[in-house]
Amino acid sequence: MKQIEVQIMGQSYLLGCPEGGEEQLRSAVERVDAAMCKIRDAGKVKARDRIAVLASLNLAFDLVQSEAATSAAAAALLAVTTGAAPENSGTTDPRVPQLIHRLDQALAGDGHLL
Repeated sequence: MKQIEVQIMGQSYLLGCPEGGEEQLRSAVERVDAAMCKIRDAGKVKARDRIAVLASLNLAFDLVQSEAATSAAAAALLAVTTGAAPENSGTTDPRVPQLIHRLDQALAGDGHLL
């Protein structure tokens, strides 16, 4: 596993990074840094640990919303593919399990590096 040095709110961190994941890790670091700096710059919270907790909660909330939107889109796609309402997916086209498997594979590559 490769190690890269990054900066978050002006502090250096040495992070482990899987091969080929450096760009994704740097993107994640940029998001964390931006979220923490935004909270710090608002001036209401000063302690670094509290800023980190609030930033992580904001990022997790964004992720949950994104996952919910993806799930809703997958249900809508399933409804269109099967010609049935999502709650009536018992009548499935033989291609539906393949579609669901492909969606699962695509969503599994979510870039979690740590």
